[in-house]
Amino acid sequence: MNDPTQLTINANGRLMELNMAKVMGILNVTPDSFFADSRKQTEREIAERARQIIEEGADIIDIGAYSSRPNAQDVSAEEEKERLRKGLDILRREFPDAVVSVDTFRADVAAMCVEEYGTAIINDISGGQMDKQMFDTVERLNVPYVLTHLQGTPQSMQTAPHYDNLRIEVMQYFARKVQELHARGVKDVIIDPGFGFGKTLEQNYELFKHLEDFHTLRLPILVGISRKSMIYRLLGCTPAEALNGTIALNTLALAKGAHILRVHDVKACVEAIKIFNAMNQQP
Repeated sequence: MNDPTQLTINANGRLMELNMAKVMGILNVTPDSFFADSRKQTEREIAERARQIIEEGADIIDIGAYSSRPNAQDVSAEEEKERLRKGLDILRREFPDAVVSVDTFRADVAAMCVEEYGTAIINDISGGQMDKQMFDTVERLNVPYVLTHLQGTPQSMQTAPHYDNLRIEVMQYFARKVQELHARGVKDVIIDPGFGFGKTLEQNYELFKHLEDFHTLRLPILVGISRKSMIYRLLGCTPAEALNGTIALNTLALAKGAHILRVHDVKACVEAIKIFNAMNQQP
């Protein structure tokens, strides 16, 4: 099911139309992301990964310097900034036209990326919960904001997550926060249901089954399930072996009207979108 609503976001003055799904390629400048092959730290590794993301057809590069995997080690704001500066220096020098998103829950880190490097999008896994200044910062910077649902913190989120009514509670969370952001004048809000963030395997699939529900918010939907535990634990494999499951689930997300897919494997995702679009263009 495709969402008929025509949605756009303003990325550094460029209008990005979301009537056809876009790909957000993951660039982790971390030593401890859950998928080992995604960890890029040297200048050469970062540049090669960014080039791969662009050449394989991604629309956005999402750079992150703080691992959000369950039980990840905390990293100071200064260390996160230092890692991001290194990566963003390379992106600005080698790929100045790339649309870049920063994956951070810290307002001061987000501000640095936007103000010093022209980062186009803030991708906050905590929905403003881990830094109370985030919404003020997004309002001031006036950039698109990915609002993610998270229960707990990266260190605690998978310790017995509980909901009385998962779907209602997640929807209420988004309705409340979107209302606050719109009241502040934030125009471009993208919602991310937060698969794997404070949810059991069963809860992830319940939320995914009803992904269409989020179209009632009339906002772009981002789905980030690439090689996550909801895939590899279900299939009894490792993150490195979870590509087939990832493509299957991303294709289902397209059928449910997802607008942005955040992925490690850009080429495979671009091909899935191309096939999906070809099917939908038939009478």
